[in-house]
Amino acid sequence: MIDTTVAASDFLITKEYQRFEEFCNACARDRYIGICYGSPGVGKTLSARYFSKQHLIDEFRKENYSTQAITQMEEQVSSCRTLFYTVEVSNTPKRIEEDINRQLREHRSFIARASLDILGRELTDNDRHELIIIDEADRLKVNSLEQIRDIYDRKNIGIVLVGMQGMQKRLARYAQLYSRVGFAHEFRPLGKKEIYFVLEHFWRELGLTFDKNTPDIAETVALIVSATNGNFRLIVRIFGQMKRIMKLNDLKIINKELVEAARDCLVIGSN
Repeated sequence: MIDTTVAASDFLITKEYQRFEEFCNACARDRYIGICYGSPGVGKTLSARYFSKQHLIDEFRKENYSTQAITQMEEQVSSCRTLFYTVEVSNTPKRIEEDINRQLREHRSFIARASLDILGRELTDNDRHELIIIDEADRLKVNSLEQIRDIYDRKNIGIVLVGMQGMQKRLARYAQLYSRVGFAHEFRPLGKKEIYFVLEHFWRELGLTFDKNTPDIAETVALIVSATNGNFRLIVRIFGQMKRIMKLNDLKIINKELVEAARDCLVIGSN
């Protein structure tokens, strides 16, 4: 999980993502509304985009892609039955319904093309969408939430609402919507083992050896953990600064002093 346009090969499959994947599959299978909430920067949006293969659809829309690259994208997307939708800051029930219906048509058209080109068959009614992931769900007001409930009832499709910590409590006040909620999932910061997994990836990306038992590396890791508290976005930002500083100063090692310099370049608020 590197940025919102991350390639599939660069996405890190963490245990937290696997929990999110299981949650989304359950909502799609049982046609429930699910609520995914968590602190900013823990990876909710990145995970939702990866699960829905939205990153591949975005790549396909870019120009100058080779036929082989497009074929690989289509092959992965041909089995996708999840739509990723981001709520705009200014939203109305009518706009939400129009946008979702339009994106469902466009998404199904893309999948139909991929299925025909790669699998050699046309889509059937059994290939209909199973899930809509709605990101930035905190932006939904009462009437817009009612529109989401109406879409859910009419389309017989699973829906996952993704938003900030506390969203689950706010939604509990809307009885008609909340009665349809089957699952709630807290997207948590990375645990200690997960942080080691992510840091090892970044160390390797810089061509360095990662040995957490080495005193210098252990001290450096402890500082990164303390500075980020397991927040994935902050870890990525710190490493971005570290790479910049290493390039400017022709450094070939990651140590405590480098982490401190990178941390001082960032504005890190409370999570």
